[in-house]
Amino acid sequence: MTLTHTSACLTPLGLFEPAAAPLTDLPHALYQLGRPLFLTRNPAGGLELHQQGSARLPASAAAEGLPLLGYAAPLPLAQCGQPRFLTRFGLRYPLLGGSMAKGISSTALVIALGQAGMLGFFGAAGLSLPQVEQAIDQIQQALPTQPYGFNLIHSPNEPELEQALVDLYQQRGVRLIEASAFLALTPALVAYRLRGLRRAADGRVEATHRIIAKVSREEVALPFLSPAPARLVQQLLEQGRISAEQAELAATLPMADALTAEADSGGHTDNRPALALLPTLLALRDRLQQQYRYAEPVSIGLGGGIATPQSVAAAFSLGADYLVTGSVNQACREAGTSALVRQMLAEARQADIAMAPAADMFEMGVTVQVLKRGTLFAQRGAKLYDLYRRHASLEEIPAAERAKLEKTVFQAPLEQVWQQTRAFFAERDPRQVERAERDPRHRMALVFRSYLGQATHWAIAGSAERKVDFQIWCGPAMAAFNSWTEGSPLALPENRTLVDVNLNLLLGGAAWLRARQLSPALGLWLRQQGQALQLAPLSSAQLKEYLA
Repeated sequence: MTLTHTSACLTPLGLFEPAAAPLTDLPHALYQLGRPLFLTRNPAGGLELHQQGSARLPASAAAEGLPLLGYAAPLPLAQCGQPRFLTRFGLRYPLLGGSMAKGISSTALVIALGQAGMLGFFGAAGLSLPQVEQAIDQIQQALPTQPYGFNLIHSPNEPELEQALVDLYQQRGVRLIEASAFLALTPALVAYRLRGLRRAADGRVEATHRIIAKVSREEVALPFLSPAPARLVQQLLEQGRISAEQAELAATLPMADALTAEADSGGHTDNRPALALLPTLLALRDRLQQQYRYAEPVSIGLGGGIATPQSVAAAFSLGADYLVTGSVNQACREAGTSALVRQMLAEARQADIAMAPAADMFEMGVTVQVLKRGTLFAQRGAKLYDLYRRHASLEEIPAAERAKLEKTVFQAPLEQVWQQTRAFFAERDPRQVERAERDPRHRMALVFRSYLGQATHWAIAGSAERKVDFQIWCGPAMAAFNSWTEGSPLALPENRTLVDVNLNLLLGGAAWLRARQLSPALGLWLRQQGQALQLAPLSSAQLKEYLA
């Protein structure tokens, strides 16, 4: 026997007296976040959608009106995440633009998000200190009062560089960093956090240096959700890098103000499923909050896969306090990459993503997620790591393999590549050269890492002759975004502006949440109307109208 679901099967929530004619434009009604929505059954048995009228919940036997089958409350964007998070960081919307190395998350990206009431992080990883300082000048001038942040990536092979960047941030008044790819807390990171501690006149502990950490593992999240380790605090105190008061205050607050659960993202990622990772970190946060009783609980956000209104709605439904976008921002005009890369990203589909060795952690076997379509970088990077794993030096590589590398990958003799690599590290970190001249395997690693690093530069510069070697960090979110925007103006790379893309995601996500509040009655209404719920991307003018 087949059962047909009808409105008669739904138990009314109450009664509703309409004050205007029924609505027919569902997307328009859902996008009006400040107005409620009511689904009713009229005397003929049909369903009607209303915005104006009065409802009685529950129904009174003596009252009159239409049976109310569904209700969606107003849902301002500030209420989608955690209002306390917005207040803490001075934001209008619960959305962050995550950092992308080598300035791909550019000054223009950070400024655009800051001016629109969101938060962007400059991608300092892989840049020189003068380049980072120039970015600080530009962003601080453009955002004198609006929020902004800078990235601090874990540099296990170059701890001095990590420390130098921390010192620069402190000297130049950078009060918020995004800590990424950390495997453990480092003295530089702990020093940054503790140097910003002070006790206010009212006795409260203030942290003027704030950290938002991106993590994908529970064991990495734990130290960020805990106070700074006593061992490191004592070490910094003995070295004179923090004061006695700062050492004492260290136990009163966690290392991070907020923690981003980094799921299946571009770049460094463990490909974690958001459905498992976010609830795990939320539970860990709650357990440690109960243990330490922080004055301000750590906020937990979600990044990786945020690319459609449905994914935004799902993230907020899971309990995310804020969202972080990444891959989709790289495809926007403000990103610090080439038009050729943006076009390649706009063509990405779900099967066009692969894992490849990471340049900064090559020897450790760490991988990054990259675009596979239109490039051989993932395959060539994997080949280099396989050769590194199997051989002790460049000289040990079989002649045929070596000749193939010189012809296709490096397009130069390996000895010439080493001399160029040697000159680079002689200026950047001479200790690497000294070690390489003692250890042939380390010399091989530096040569192979030179290809991985340059592959990013070729992509950013749009070097068409090396397109097949482009390293483009990208997660499956990019493919989902392309599918959602297909047939709309946002399908074209030249139309993808950062603010429009991110506000479309937020507004569409809130509309989806409201649509879910109306279920299952909404499905019946759509069937009667002969419609399907489609929330296509909005224009800049429409966004301004709905968010006014």
